[in-house]
Amino acid sequence: MMKKLQFNININAPVDKIFDVMLGISNKSTYEQWTAMFNPTSTYEGSWNIGSKMLFIGVDEKGEKGGMVSKIVENIPNRFISIQHYGLVKDDLEITEGPEVEKWANGFENYTFEENNEITTVIVDLDTTEDFVDYMNKIYPQALEKLKEICEK
Repeated sequence: MMKKLQFNININAPVDKIFDVMLGISNKSTYEQWTAMFNPTSTYEGSWNIGSKMLFIGVDEKGEKGGMVSKIVENIPNRFISIQHYGLVKDDLEITEGPEVEKWANGFENYTFEENNEITTVIVDLDTTEDFVDYMNKIYPQALEKLKEICEK
């Protein structure tokens, strides 16, 4: 059973800058900097275009590549992006069926961007499994603080 979580943060920067930094559009390293809170080697392979497959990956303590197989469902620049997770990456293999995947299947991660007087609110809505709720509640706010720090430089 998926749990819905929401996080938000106000950042003193224009929305186009935050959108670019958060997704690593001009420079992938800005995405890697804020997502390093989840995994120091966090990155992605793929495109942010609607319908594109995206791998959100990192290397674990054993040196094995792992992460999520996802699809970009919606991308309205500087307003909204929707990511649907439908599989796992384990050891360079993409696994899109089976009991481990079924727990996550069709989970969404959505980002909404609202700019008001040069302050942009980033709202994150995500589906997660019961066993990841505490982790997400702890790490996601830290990751958003890191994003804020990068964007306000």
